[in-house]
Amino acid sequence: MNRYAFLLIAAMLLVGSNVGIGKSIVAFVPVPLFALLRFVVALVVLWPLLRPSKMKRVARGEWINLFLQAFFGTFGFTLLMLGGVARTSAVAAGVITSTIPAVVALFAWIFLKEKPNGRAFASIGLAIAGVLVINVAQSSGGGSDGASGSLTGNLMVLGAVCCESLYVILSRRLTQTLSAIDICAYTHGIGFLLMLPLGLTACAGFDWRGVDTGTWALVVWYGLSASIFSFWLWMKGIRRVDGSLAGVFCAVLPVAAALYGIAFLGERPTLAHGVALACVVAGIGLASLKPRAAGAVSNEHGI
Repeated sequence: MNRYAFLLIAAMLLVGSNVGIGKSIVAFVPVPLFALLRFVVALVVLWPLLRPSKMKRVARGEWINLFLQAFFGTFGFTLLMLGGVARTSAVAAGVITSTIPAVVALFAWIFLKEKPNGRAFASIGLAIAGVLVINVAQSSGGGSDGASGSLTGNLMVLGAVCCESLYVILSRRLTQTLSAIDICAYTHGIGFLLMLPLGLTACAGFDWRGVDTGTWALVVWYGLSASIFSFWLWMKGIRRVDGSLAGVFCAVLPVAAALYGIAFLGERPTLAHGVALACVVAGIGLASLKPRAAGAVSNEHGI
């Protein structure tokens, strides 16, 4: 395994751990406010890329595509993911999030008419089976508030996965004309503007002094990790790793999320989690066995 493969593993470790870190933060900070702060932290770093002279060269059609990417991939994804992890376990959220490669393949079939091959169909089926196992297991908890909350959280995380997958589909149109880092900067800028009204509303009555320094440090880390570090590591590594292997590294995501949940949140995985994880990982591995894949699924802004 070369060093570029380790970059991909590091990227997925960050994305997976961010699932649990997000759950730790939303226990003390309202989701809309945390989402806004995530964009603020990212834009502090990405601000130099938002030069007016450079942005004027972006065509009108490209701005429309960027807005759609921002709406689904930053605004919608962030609200649904953070709202979801506040209601379900980091272990379950990690497993559901790892279905992104299969959902991208499904959406490419629906929207781009790119019919999946046999392995891709099997991967999609295994991913769906994994999500169903988790939801059926948690909804069978007798209708308790905890089970109901977990089911709602799982569905919100699944919605975030759909938003991220649409982001990936939309990004295919722009990667030929705009650099990946510019796309990241522009979508985060638009996402910030979309999130601003909700974030400012959440500030009303919020006790800033009631949140300890450690939680604010996690907010800063989440913003940097989700928007900058994981993005850079993935894009750096994917250049030198065969696309057919890229999907395999997505299997690191649920493992990292589970480890964080167990180590820091006191969660305990169930048999249903294990079965669901096995389904998703098997699907990712099966899809990645193809000698020459059509392209790697990249998480361009991180979770």
